[in-house]
Parts: sequence; C-alpha cells; structure tokens
Amino acid sequence: MTESGSSPAEAGDPPAIAGRDVAAPPAAPAAPAAPPADRRTSLLVTLVLGGLTAVPPLSMDMYLPALPQVTAALHSPATTVQLTLTTCLAGMALGQLLVGPMSDRWGRRRPLLAGMVLYVLATALCAVATNTELLISFRLLQGLAGSAGIVIARAVVRDLYDGVAMARFFASLMLISGVAPVVAPLIGGQILRITDWRGVFVVLTAVGLALTLLVWRRLDETLPPAHRHSGGLGEALRTMRDLLADRVFSGYVLVGSFAFAALFAYISASPFVVQEIYGASPQVFSLLFGLNSIGLVTVGQINGKVLVGRVALDKVLGCGVALIALAATALLLMSAGVFGPVGLAPVAAGLFVLMASMGLVMPNSNALALLRTKHAAGSASALLGTSTFLLGSVASPLVGIAGERTAVPMAVVQLSCALLALVSFLVLCRPWQRREESAP
Repeated sequence: MTESGSSPAEAGDPPAIAGRDVAAPPAAPAAPAAPPADRRTSLLVTLVLGGLTAVPPLSMDMYLPALPQVTAALHSPATTVQLTLTTCLAGMALGQLLVGPMSDRWGRRRPLLAGMVLYVLATALCAVATNTELLISFRLLQGLAGSAGIVIARAVVRDLYDGVAMARFFASLMLISGVAPVVAPLIGGQILRITDWRGVFVVLTAVGLALTLLVWRRLDETLPPAHRHSGGLGEALRTMRDLLADRVFSGYVLVGSFAFAALFAYISASPFVVQEIYGASPQVFSLLFGLNSIGLVTVGQINGKVLVGRVALDKVLGCGVALIALAATALLLMSAGVFGPVGLAPVAAGLFVLMASMGLVMPNSNALALLRTKHAAGSASALLGTSTFLLGSVASPLVGIAGERTAVPMAVVQLSCALLALVSFLVLCRPWQRREESAP
C-alpha cells in the first residue's frame, strides 16, 4: 500500500480473492462512469447513509430506558424481557448474511427499500404487541429488517468511493453512527416522560418511515447491472467462501471485529465498574460515557480530515490497535492492584483512550477490507457486520464472569480482544509485505 493509503490496485494488491476472481462476472462490459462529484459528496447522501447506520443503535439503545416499564406492563420477568434485546441483536447479525448477497445480485435499492419497509412494519407491530412472546418475535423481525441499512450503506460507500476517499467517508459516517448510541437513551428517556414504552416504538416507526422515503426519493442505484452477480444461493455461498479465503480481507475483518468486541466489553461493564466499584453517581457515569463517545467521534474526524491521505491507512490502523492494547494493559494493571489503590480518574482516562482509539480502527479496518472487494461489496459488508456483531455479543457476557466487585474481567476481555486484533493485523494483513511486493 502506498504511503497515502490508496487502493490495493495502486499498491500492487491483486483484485482476485483466494485464486478465484470475484471482482467481476465473466466478460462483463466496461463499468459506467463514476457518479458525478457533486452526487458523491452530497451532504444529503451522507446523512441518509449515516441515518441507515444509526438505525441499529437507535433500535437497541432508545429502548433501554423502557425495559422496566415493559416488564411491568407485560407481566414478565426481567430475564424474559431481556430477550427482546438479544433477539434484535441476533437478527441484525444474521440478517446481514442474507441482505448482503441479495444486494450484489439485485442491486442496492430494491433490497434496501424492502428491508426498510419491513423494518417500519416490524417496529409498528412492536408498538402494539400484547405479550412478551409477540414482542420478542417482532424484535427479531425488526433486527433482521434493520440489518439492510447497515450492510447496504457500507456497500453503497464502496460503490461510490475508492482509496482514501472511502476511508474519509467512513470517518464522516462515524460522526452520525457514533453519536447515535449516546443520544438514543436520552431520547428514549424523554419519550417516556410524555408517554409509555410503546411510544418509543412509535418514534422509531416514524424514523424508519422518514428514512425509507428519503432512500426512495434521493438515493439512486449505485451498483451497475454489469457488476451484479446472477447466481443464486450457491453462488452467494461461494463468493463468501472466497472472501473469507482471502487472508488479507479476513485479517481486516478480524481486526475490526475484535476491536469492536473490546468496545462492547466496555459498554457492557462500564455501568457497574464506574458506579458500583468506584462509587460514581449515575450522572457522573453518564458524563463519562458521553465524554468517551465524544472522544471516539473526535478522533474519527481527525482520522478522516487530517490523517487519511497523508499517512497510510495501515499505519493509522496499526497505531489505533496498539493504543487499544496499551490502554487495556493499563486498565488490567490498575484493576489488579499492581499500582495499589487507584481512584476513578486514572481508570476513566484509560477507558477514554481505549474508546477514542476506536476512531482510528473502525473506519480504516472497514475501508481496507472493502478495498479488496469492489464487485462483491454486499457480501463483504455482510461478513464485516456479522463478524462484528457476533464477537461483540460473545464478549459482552464475559465481563461479568467474576461478579460485580472487580473490574479485572472487563480489562482481561478488552486486553485479550486487543491482542487478538493485533495478531490478526500482523499475521494476516501483513501490510509491510504488500508494500515490498509493490516496490519496483
């Protein structure tokens, strides 16, 4: 890869994947001209794609303040109501494996519009569910449908952008998708001040309907017919198999997924670590969580506006993973008492560095993975999203394995994930090797 972080073609990386070229169908005609510059840099397109990537955190986090109400209203135990979160997350993970290949075969618009219409219907059904079993079923359907926005938004970015421009655009999307998890619980809490838990789903239905109309009116098809795959399920499975057989692509997928798992460990454990172990009030916890989210978004913007185009994407990605590993190491040492008793401030600083460093890892790992998959972007995006959600869901329950009296499990999970991301980067991605191969 060149020092500017350009596309693999510029750096000497072949487009073929694992001995089988999935870059284009046989005898495909020449690709049409790229979309006009003003279309590609449209603020409206950015907002629409950002809104699509914000649907999952909105669907998950806006609903969190309403969980006690749901438990009381539907006369169900808390453990059963928690399944409404689990099934939605599982739907978002598995749905991407279906929608991604569909978008490679039929284009981006039709699967996206179908998914968004189904999301609106499923969310409206959640609002009128009369028992927990129905709510769990509708939440699963909501997750499956909502996955269309995640996977196709990334595929559209790959269709429209290349090289450093794609990395910059992913950094811009982080400005929206990074803020969504922070504001979603606040919005949910305010909704509950004027209505009950059903009102949360009414608002989500309205958001989904507005996004559907914007996609229908403003987001054009970005995948030309010449670049679509005509095969069925067998072809889709072969494409995914060949994508996973590409060592470098799989490396970037694992780097991003393990980094996200470390982030998910923080999200899952931080309420009891900050409040139960270090005695902070809920208001202080909310402030720290907000500051960490601002750090992530800010570093993501520095990455997109300053670093991308000046420093190779692989170098920025490697530095981000190394910072996460260092922060997780410091957190483990503090949690284990190596430095003696420590207060909240040093732990909060370590968590801030860990979360802010995600702004260097997430957009660049996505961009570098998708750079290798120009004509299988839907399937590649599906694998990225599914791997991220699955590893995050595995990391989440591990942080509480030793109870709520120690932060050691959280730090161990975070450090383990960071080290696995670093190993994936060094062993599978091997960016220095590709630079040597492309040198004259």
